[in-house]
Amino acid sequence: MDLFPLLKELQQKSEAKILLVVLDGVGGLPLEPGGATELEAAKTPNLDRLAEESALGLLTPVYPGLTPGSGPGHLALFGYDPFRYQVGRGALSALGLGVDFRDGDVALRGNFATFGPGGRVLDRRAGRPSTQENQRAVARLQEAIPRIEDVEVYFHTESEHRFLVVLRGEGLGDGVTDTDPQKVGLPPLRAEALDEASRKTARIVNLLSERIQEVLKGEPKINGALFRGASRRPSFPSMAEVYGVRAAAIASYPMYKGLASLVGMVVLPVEGEGDAHEGKLKALRENWEQYDFFYLHFKKTDAKGEDGDFWGKVAEIERFDALLPEILALKPDVLALTGDHSTPALLKAHSWHPVPLLLKAPHLRQDAARRFTESEAQKGSLGQLRGVELMPLLLAHAGRLLKYGA
Repeated sequence: MDLFPLLKELQQKSEAKILLVVLDGVGGLPLEPGGATELEAAKTPNLDRLAEESALGLLTPVYPGLTPGSGPGHLALFGYDPFRYQVGRGALSALGLGVDFRDGDVALRGNFATFGPGGRVLDRRAGRPSTQENQRAVARLQEAIPRIEDVEVYFHTESEHRFLVVLRGEGLGDGVTDTDPQKVGLPPLRAEALDEASRKTARIVNLLSERIQEVLKGEPKINGALFRGASRRPSFPSMAEVYGVRAAAIASYPMYKGLASLVGMVVLPVEGEGDAHEGKLKALRENWEQYDFFYLHFKKTDAKGEDGDFWGKVAEIERFDALLPEILALKPDVLALTGDHSTPALLKAHSWHPVPLLLKAPHLRQDAARRFTESEAQKGSLGQLRGVELMPLLLAHAGRLLKYGA
């Protein structure tokens, strides 16, 4: 059901401020049956106190049993049905980086990878190189591969192992399969066209993959590339139009900036490199009076989960907990804390498991949950929600929705 026409009709003005905090991939699993998840193992005194005065529940980002990518997971949190509003990873990266991305272009998200003998993937992230190493490799590729056939090729650094390629030329479609096998020990996949209009794009991507291996041959770790998320530039209704809010985003990584800009948020500049916690808090404080809705993103919980680093993810949760008092000092009227998906260190990947949701707002019912964990969230008064159901709840608690019906 598309709620956007109804939400436009019901929207009303309010001075209440909404803050949505997303701990990327925060949901987890125990390393052994009966053990603690990463959230349960973490020492989080500030989150514990907040949970005692909040309402909790479990949130299924997209649909039960479906493992969401960060794109669908976030769009659902913003209230956009991820089955209707679809966007490829490449377009999100292009929008987040703010590069020249025109109608008719096709963008692809790339991972620098390590290939071994026989062309099999040894490391899908090339050992997570520094952004400076990434920039060196990107500059080398841009010089060596300015075009494939009649298609211009533009390389851009994102961060660490991530980079972006924009293809520009006639007759390019974005119906192309990924080349990332998603597992080590396998060779990269060949790009396949999903429709007639994308045959040229698939051919170009395969040629590009071969050329990248030729150029980077001899590099110890960054010696190949895996592509996914081929996509053109989409157009979505804005949050201002649908919800009547002035929305701002605070994130460090290009993809999340791209998601925010796609739904009409103003992407605020953040000082510092990496997850830049202090820079994010500074941006939040300095812009607090200018916007009604803030999206605040933290990435490293997801990265540690993908690395299989259980205790590293615990440390990132504890790192966030230490920052929480500064966030609460701003006194948001409505505060939501959740994740866009689970990334259990046990699986080293995104998973289909629900994530805990915490809501601090006026007019909450009594709640039995006492910690921001998966098991405690099951006791909460919010019950089980889907991602797209969060935004109307935030708007309601902020006094931004009129009564529906007579």
